Amino acid sequence: MFTYRLWVQTHPFLSAALQFALLGTLGELAASSFRARRPSLPCTAPQLLAKVLAWALLGLVIKAGFVGMRGFTRALVDHHILPAFLGVGPGGAFALSALTNLFFGPQMMLFHRLEDNLILRRRGFDGMAPALWTLLWFWVPAHTLTFSLPLDYQLGLAALWSLALGVILGLRSRDHSLPRV
Repeated sequence: MFTYRLWVQTHPFLSAALQFALLGTLGELAASSFRARRPSLPCTAPQLLAKVLAWALLGLVIKAGFVGMRGFTRALVDHHILPAFLGVGPGGAFALSALTNLFFGPQMMLFHRLEDNLILRRRGFDGMAPALWTLLWFWVPAHTLTFSLPLDYQLGLAALWSLALGVILGLRSRDHSLPRV
């Protein structure tokens, strides 16, 4: 863990890009494979390479977003807009998670959809409503745990959550009565 922490501290943006490139892409591969009920690519090989790069860019956006939302949440507490207990400990982790997913999450998801649309040469935003609902049922609880960890581990866990969500959504989509994202 020491080597990981040192790498993240020394290269915060590179580590963010690489972790999301790897784990976010693996989440897409898992979702595609579960939907197909066999190992499956979600797109062509060149498109998959573009998706790896898109996930890396998303990692940079998320790293900056986490830093900015931490400052935003702290400012709300400092100006007594939020009560003090939402600035520390479990309350602080929950407030940061809720505000991040309320104010930053939707724009980040739309940006990610734009990336996908460009890569896959698609138009439109079909399926965005269920994706946005994941902010409430998945991302707020997941990031509450994420923001409870020391800073050096937060982005890595966030990238790991992307893989976990891909698995969850892939498994859910096998049951056609549940919405796909």
